[in-house]
Amino acid sequence: MLSTTPGLRQHTTFRHCVPLKKRVAIALWKLATGSEYRSVGHIFGVSITTVCRCVQKFCVAAETVLVPEQIRFPDEDHFREIAMYIENRWGLPQCVGAIDGCHIPIIAPQHYHTDYFNRKGWHSIILQAVVDGKGIFWNLFAGLSGNSHDARVFRLSALPELASRGNLFPPHIRNNGKVATGYYILGDSAYPLLDWLLKPFPNTGRLTSEQQFFNKKICGARVVVKNAFGRLKGRWHCLLKRNDCDVELVKSMVLTCCALHNLFENHGESFETSLDLPDAEVAALQPVQGVPRDLDEGTREALMKYLVNSNN
Repeated sequence: MLSTTPGLRQHTTFRHCVPLKKRVAIALWKLATGSEYRSVGHIFGVSITTVCRCVQKFCVAAETVLVPEQIRFPDEDHFREIAMYIENRWGLPQCVGAIDGCHIPIIAPQHYHTDYFNRKGWHSIILQAVVDGKGIFWNLFAGLSGNSHDARVFRLSALPELASRGNLFPPHIRNNGKVATGYYILGDSAYPLLDWLLKPFPNTGRLTSEQQFFNKKICGARVVVKNAFGRLKGRWHCLLKRNDCDVELVKSMVLTCCALHNLFENHGESFETSLDLPDAEVAALQPVQGVPRDLDEGTREALMKYLVNSNN
């Protein structure tokens, strides 16, 4: 008796199942090119439904196996290695990464589509990521609508709660000037100033030379997260142009692509830097305007003086 709902892995009278390698190839082609389902199906000689199922099943498998393996909080030894690498490269002691958000273009969803309409005039979901000094993602939060402010995305992520419970970073205190500081990450003006999240001084037009020097050091190191987003979208064009999948699948594709990014980076896979991002995408990587209330000045002041003295 023939099954009336044949799956991808079942032979029927009318067709053979799609081999595993071909299913993986279909999913990777969709992720890498961002081509429409119809185009992918034409290339591989399968139906649009088959392409959709291949992508969905691949991303489900990746979220189950690959994402937990590739996107995870560093252990104590790894945090120490990250901090040492960043200090050797940019001169920032105790820094273990940089945080930022970027917009992933989508086709307007049928419901609540205005919530996904971002400030640049197109629909998107937001990816918030923390990277180490080599551009490897170690924390992700994806899926909020494109009109969300970076500060709101940050508040709704797991980072603030982990920090409040003391579970974000291992205890590793170091004296920088007169203030003892632990590990911290770098953010832009959209993020709050915390003892574990530092950002540049706001440009009021009256910055001292020390503050300007500090801002230059911070911005120089934060380039690593911008570059990571650029390489991510350069490899996986499904994140670069409007995605024809539903929002939940796009979120799954984002996480899958980030895990694949880490896999490739850790294995030294070369990346062509000739990709030119469209102006809309470059703009999407810029910080959101608006400054939440700052909570901690002592850590930033101490680090500024430490950097200035180290430079003399």
